Amino acid sequence: MADAYLQTGSEIYEESFRIIRAETNLERFPADVSRAVVRMVHAAGATDIADDVAFTPGVVAAANTALRAGAAILCDSSMVATGIIRSRLPRDNDVICHIKDPEVARVAEREKITKTMAAVDLWLPRLEGAVVAIGNAPTALFRLLEVVAATGVRPAAVIGIPVGFVGAAESKEALIDSPLGLDYLVVRGRRGGSAMTVAAVNAIASTDELTNTSRQD
Repeated sequence: MADAYLQTGSEIYEESFRIIRAETNLERFPADVSRAVVRMVHAAGATDIADDVAFTPGVVAAANTALRAGAAILCDSSMVATGIIRSRLPRDNDVICHIKDPEVARVAEREKITKTMAAVDLWLPRLEGAVVAIGNAPTALFRLLEVVAATGVRPAAVIGIPVGFVGAAESKEALIDSPLGLDYLVVRGRRGGSAMTVAAVNAIASTDELTNTSRQD
């Protein structure tokens, strides 16, 4: 017979976040960034994720302000786009992912680039002031930096948490070291992925602009 275990959603929820806050070093984060990091830790099931988070102090405020102004969220993958909770978005914001667009595949084949790179090029008409969420493809993050440098069009914030063994760590370091001065939230190294990226976006979208608190599910 199994040992006793928590059986109600509210108890599990409260205990999960109690454990996270007890076991995670959150001292270096501003309050708004800390809330996003807690959600990322929860999504990853790993408290040491927090140790690898790099950010600009204004990233959450910049992203939240942009969403409240109606900015789009530009996603590198269907997994990221699907995970964003629409009911949390303050202005019924557009969530855009071009990865399944047939034109993307054609451009990628013609130009000998990844589909995610080709998809980033299609962001350009909506990129100014947007919130960018990259959770899978390092090449999308590299391409974003190229597009911003070439055009001067700037997103409000970049949640850049691609995962992988080829280019993931390097793409995030490129964002951190970029002279473009973009607001960003990343997890350094190879770790990342859709779940953490979505957790960060959902936390940022749920932050109340005036009270600086986070709405619950």
